[in-house]
Amino acid sequence: MMDGLLLLFGLTFLAAGFVKGVTGMGLPTVAMGVLGTLIPPVAAAGLLIVPSFVTNVLQFLSGPDPRQTALRFWPMMLAITVGTVAAMPLMVWADPRLASELLGGALLGYAVFTLLVAPRTLPARAERAASPAVGLVTGIITGATGVFVIPAVPYLQALGLRKDELVQALGLSFTVSTLAMAAGLAGQGAFETAGMLRSSLLVVPALAGMWLGQRFRDRISQKAFRRGFLIVLAVLGVQMVAKAMVSA
Repeated sequence: MMDGLLLLFGLTFLAAGFVKGVTGMGLPTVAMGVLGTLIPPVAAAGLLIVPSFVTNVLQFLSGPDPRQTALRFWPMMLAITVGTVAAMPLMVWADPRLASELLGGALLGYAVFTLLVAPRTLPARAERAASPAVGLVTGIITGATGVFVIPAVPYLQALGLRKDELVQALGLSFTVSTLAMAAGLAGQGAFETAGMLRSSLLVVPALAGMWLGQRFRDRISQKAFRRGFLIVLAVLGVQMVAKAMVSA
């Protein structure tokens, strides 16, 4: 059974890395969505730490101006950290069924919102006030579910950044969320050395999947791939919520 789980973990991170290679995001979301159907969300979050950190640091540093991006978005990053650490007890100590419901709800909400709500543009003058608020809400959702994307991704997309700037800003946001989640898990005594070793081993399939995704990026319809990706997330979310409710 353990060998079978390890194979599933590797395949999950290969697929999650592929999605990230094609779209520039999605590794944590896919990994948490799939692993959350197999193991408790807190265990899935522990496996996510190292692959997410490595791939997102590479994404952040490969952008046009890491220093300028960090200076621009530091209030948002600080708020993400505070919110994640504060909310982490919800994931660690809550009933596993509730944790699964929260994770499933977050996946379903993100997928439905992204599929149905038209992209918005946020005026530049609103960024100073909006960034900390968005960061705090993102952190709370990250701490409770392990999902980094809500509302950080729609918010960054609404700022009108160039494609390379957006990809870099997403890399920064996901990197900070990963570090904050690791700190939160450690603070709750839920991040062990053995878990770090397993998480480190999963870097290999994550990087392999990311490389494959980058190679296929220009051969795949971005719009169709993204729609399919979101539909899969929605199905995973519904499955997790339904499973948790049935077992209650």
